[in-house]
Parts: sequence; C-alpha cells; structure tokens
Amino acid sequence: MVSEKVNISQQVLVSQSSLSSARRSTQYLAALIATIGGFIAGTCLAWTSPVDAAAILKTYGFSVSENEMAWIGSFMPLGAMVGSILTAALVDRIGRKNLILAIIIPCVIGWAVIAFAPSTIVICAGRFLTGIAAGCYCIVVPLYTSEIAEKDIRGTLGTYFQLQITFGILAVYILGSFVSAFWLTVFCGIVPFVFAAFMLLLPETPYYHILNGKFSQAQNSLAWFRGHHYDGKTELEIIQKSIDDDAADKTPLLHAFGSTAAKRGLVIGLGVMFLQQFSGCNAVIFYTKTIFSAAGATLNADMSTVIIGIAQSISTYISTLVVDRLGRKILLLVSIVVMGLSTFTLGLYFYLKDNVKTDVSGIGWLPLVSMSSFIIIFSLGFGPIPWMLMAEIFPSKIKGPACSLATLVNWLCVFLVTKLFPLLNSTVGIGPTFWCFTICCTFGTAFVLFLVPETKGKTLLEVQEMLSGDSPHPSRPTNQYAPGSAPFEASKVRI
Repeated sequence: MVSEKVNISQQVLVSQSSLSSARRSTQYLAALIATIGGFIAGTCLAWTSPVDAAAILKTYGFSVSENEMAWIGSFMPLGAMVGSILTAALVDRIGRKNLILAIIIPCVIGWAVIAFAPSTIVICAGRFLTGIAAGCYCIVVPLYTSEIAEKDIRGTLGTYFQLQITFGILAVYILGSFVSAFWLTVFCGIVPFVFAAFMLLLPETPYYHILNGKFSQAQNSLAWFRGHHYDGKTELEIIQKSIDDDAADKTPLLHAFGSTAAKRGLVIGLGVMFLQQFSGCNAVIFYTKTIFSAAGATLNADMSTVIIGIAQSISTYISTLVVDRLGRKILLLVSIVVMGLSTFTLGLYFYLKDNVKTDVSGIGWLPLVSMSSFIIIFSLGFGPIPWMLMAEIFPSKIKGPACSLATLVNWLCVFLVTKLFPLLNSTVGIGPTFWCFTICCTFGTAFVLFLVPETKGKTLLEVQEMLSGDSPHPSRPTNQYAPGSAPFEASKVRI
C-alpha cells in the first residue's frame, strides 16, 4: 500500500476559512445511524428488567433461582469485557465501519440463542454473545462518531450514543410490558439487521483512510460528511500531520504512562467509570421492575418502569443540548449529588417498609419519584459525560490502550454491580443496599469536586497541558484536530 504524502505548512494549520462552510446535516444523520449501536447496547442492558424469573417460567417453561437470575444479568457485561478486547485488536485492522457490521453476527446469534433457549445456561450463553456486541459498540461507535464530527459539534454528537442507549432501554421497557419474553427477544434480534442496512449507506471515516494511506478515499469520505462544495484539504492535512507526529513519537508506551498527565488522566478516567456504575445506575436499569414490585408502589410496576425509561430518554436528549454550554464538571457534580440523595431516600423507604415494618402506603409515590430523579440526573451527567471525558483526558500516546482499559473497568464494574445487587438485597435488604450506593455517591462528590477538571471549550492539547500542570498557551490555534490530538486516537487502540 502506497501512502500519498501530504505537505503541510504552519499557515495551513491556523487557517479556518475552509472549515467554515461544512454541511452538518449529514454529520448529524451519520451520527444518528451509527449510534443505533447504542440502541442495541441498551436492549442488552435492559432485557433482564421485564424478563424476570416469572417471565422466564411463563415463556420457557423452566424456573430459575435468584442466583441464576443474577448470572443471567451478569453474563452480558462479561461478554462486553471480551468485546472491548476484540475491538482493540480489530478496529485498526478492518476499520470502524467493517467492525460495526461484523459484530452484528454474534449479536444476532446471541438473541436467537436466547429466544429458543432450553435452559438457564443457554440463556447465559446468548447473553454473553449479545454482551460482546454491546462492549464492542461502546468503543467503536463513539470512535466513529468522533472521527466524522467537526470540533464545534463533537460534544453534541458524542452524547448521541448515550441517547440511543436510553432509547433502547425504553423500547425494552415498553415492549416488555405488552409482549412475552420470546417476542421481546425477537424484536431485539431484528434491530441489528436494520442497523446493518443503514450502516451500509455510510462511508468509512476520513481518519481511518488516511491512517492507511488512502488519501483519495479520505477526500471522498470527507466530502460525504461535509458536502461536495466543502474544501477539505486543510482538514485532511491536519489529520495527516497528527498521524505523522504520532508516528514520529518514539516514546516507549510504558514510559508514556508514567507522565503526570497520563497518571492524572488514568485516575480521572477510571474513577468516573467506577462511579458511573457504583452509583447504582445498572442496578436500577437491570432490576427496575423488580424494585417497583418490591416497593409495593401504588402505580403498576410495568407502567412505573416505562415512566422511568421516558424520563431517561428525555433527560439524555437535554444533555445533548447543554453539555457544550454548561460544561462537563458542573453536570457531573450536580448529577452525583442528586443521585446520592435519590438512593438515600429510596433506601429509607425500603428500610421503613421492610426493617421497621412501618406503613408506607401514604408515601407509595416515593420510589417512582426517587428513581425518576436518579435516572433523569444520571442521564444529564454521569451517563454520557464519562464516555466523552475518555476521549478528552488521555494523552495521545496512550489514548488507545487507556480508553480500552477504562472500558474494561466500566464493564467489570457493571458485572460486579449486577451480580452483587441481588446478593446484597437478599443478605442485608434492599434498603441498606441502596445506602451502599449513597456512600459511593458521597465519595464521588469529593472526587468530582477536587480531581475532575473542566474541559469545556479547551482543545485536547490544552487539556493535556492542564493535567500536566503547565499553563495553556492562549495563542495556540484551536483546530478540529490539533497536532497529535485527534479524538480517540484510533491508531493506538491496543491492549
């Protein structure tokens, strides 16, 4: 393969004239299509909420214990961990688009296995396969989206993935209230085919083409995303310069992990991933119906679950509108505080109901209000923003392996929360279990307040200077891809 050499001058780097007339409608459309992968991940996450032990007995004809139900829930994040590793190994070899299409195969097989499962272990196997797809899409879809977006809308498009996850969760909640577990599973298995049909219409990212020396294909790709009237030479040259700088950087990977910016980035990245899960979000998502049934709430459990899903979708959409205006840190801080208050009041309700044996019929609305508040504020802050920070806080040299590590940690935490929630619930009670999440939120408040930086309005290079303790240089030009700082550096996605 012969790579076409692109020369670049300092004047070209600072020129923004050719970047001002790009068409954005196709970028929004492509992001909405690509993030259907998030919708698929959402269906994988939420499937165990309507499909509880009673639904499995009714649909499949065999009973499952509480421990087996916990394994059915937790096999999905185990598969997602494997999917994260596979993504790191394949995304630069076969491309972003091809990987998105290829991973549909295990996803469809997984749903087919679940639909016709004769036993619990077979359901677990199907959940593992669908988890592989979810784990893959959590890396490759944000990667694809970030590489096709202009700087000014990268934050907005970056929230589409979490928005689609909430749509997937809501779809499962609604359908699960009206159809059997079998037909719900069939619906989940059809969505990947629709995804494949739409993804075939989209081109590969310009960044990936240049990474492989295909400059003419990169021109065609950029013209599709920006419009054929758009002069993309400057933008492509910036990408080429970024790749060339990375190739010229001979710093050993382990040494790069030892820099101040890298260590602080890892602490922040792994910390927000830990807090995202141990705030209790997936315990709420996986077991929403179970929680409402246990609460004995005045509203039907299925209807309460749907209300939660609607609230989550609306609030995540709001996040797409405000994240580039209000900033990352303030949304994270407000989010973790309200989440802690919500889990505290939810825990108090169950403690009064189960431990003190108090008549809570007069406050039967409290579980719905508490869980709705939790989901709304989670979807505004700790839902989408940790994934955005992952693309912003890691130095270019370690961005690939660091992002893969953060994703693995996230799915490991999903597995632990999913597996431990039923165990803690049966051991200490559901009230004290939610108070454990409150303790994590209290710790998270201090973590965000003192350790997480504000990255709004800063180039990726300026973020690195801030993390390393250096003063940013105001005179440095702010490009969509500052040299050495292309978002989610795909050329270094390695485990």
